[in-house]
Amino acid sequence: MEQEKVERPEIVDEEHLEYLDALRESGVTNMYGAAQYLVEDFPELSESNVRAVLTYWMQSFLERHPKEV
Repeated sequence: MEQEKVERPEIVDEEHLEYLDALRESGVTNMYGAAQYLVEDFPELSESNVRAVLTYWMQSFLERHPKEV
């Protein structure tokens, strides 16, 4: 089954994706709780931008890490 490619919002930087990948690997939090970490470590992001970054990260995970599933 092929997954549809997810369009990346302009607000999403590679730094955000790498940060969330590292957070996932650390096991510090369930990724549904990751928004709090984004807010703390990227204070320039608005609440809606944090949601956009996290949503994109979740939706594109398989595309970006195909061998992890």
